[in-house]
Amino acid sequence: MAKKGILITGGAGYIGSHVVRQLGEAGERIVILDNLSTGFESAVLHGDLVVGDTGDKELVTKLLHDYDVESVIHFAAHTIVPESVSNPLKYYGNNTCNSRSLLECCSAAGVKHFIFSSTAAVYGVPDSDQCTEQAALSPINAYGTSKLMTEWMLRDLAFATDMRYVALRYFNVAGSDPENRIGQSTEKATLLIKVAAEVAVGKREQLYVFGTDYPTADGTGVRDYIHVDDLASAHIKSLDYLRDGGQSETMNCGYGHGYSVREVIDSVNRVNGTPIKVIEEPRRAGDPPALIAAVDHIHSVLDWTPQHDDLDFIVKTSLDWEKKLAGGD
Repeated sequence: MAKKGILITGGAGYIGSHVVRQLGEAGERIVILDNLSTGFESAVLHGDLVVGDTGDKELVTKLLHDYDVESVIHFAAHTIVPESVSNPLKYYGNNTCNSRSLLECCSAAGVKHFIFSSTAAVYGVPDSDQCTEQAALSPINAYGTSKLMTEWMLRDLAFATDMRYVALRYFNVAGSDPENRIGQSTEKATLLIKVAAEVAVGKREQLYVFGTDYPTADGTGVRDYIHVDDLASAHIKSLDYLRDGGQSETMNCGYGHGYSVREVIDSVNRVNGTPIKVIEEPRRAGDPPALIAAVDHIHSVLDWTPQHDDLDFIVKTSLDWEKKLAGGD
């Protein structure tokens, strides 16, 4: 009997492509749906890539049928927070409305398992440094709100049908494939380690640090950075969990501890061997002093053990990828 299919939306993007790689290496039958607006065909190392939109009901229905899809992993989304503030309807259209359309198709096709790429942005500015899944949900931008609305749709659909889901709330994703085959190629990226690595290879002139007077050990913001390969493996473990009959869950996905902006810069300088240029700026509105995942829940539910919980390793894989993009490998 042919294997049941897995549909991966946004599988040509940064995180999705790492999940595709791991699933492909495991011999899974996968089809990727991506409009390539921010993804890259070259990042898809396994499966069949179909270029199209998640909101195209006719196409999605056909893929679910043709590949006998039992499980869907949903990454397709806009993810730039400042853009979501200036153009909120773009985010509600793509992240929320297209997710609703996808869920409708999945429900009609009898899809059993759904894994959703959510975000710590659903917490907004939390009351404490470490967020549990029970923390108040108060997103402060359209990106976070658009993701939270999809979480709600999933919750309600799972209550009304037999579909079960895992929603993973990511913290700060960083790094690239340890073998340097794929990485983050997004233009105008805003993630700290990616930007710092771009400065290190000469793609940008300097790194801007927003806020040096936070109530943290060195005055800069503290974040929970997770290597993209570990995040990808959490999706594989989530799929295994659902296939084994697990119930619907929403879980934080991070390492449970954080690094400050200055610690990240020190790591980049250490791994790069040459200091990068840094410009200090005032705080940005809405940036919490610290944002760290409480990870007891994900460890209790999934048999998931991170392999790359080391800041210098995360930075090294980021730098290796930037050197490759710059033609310096």
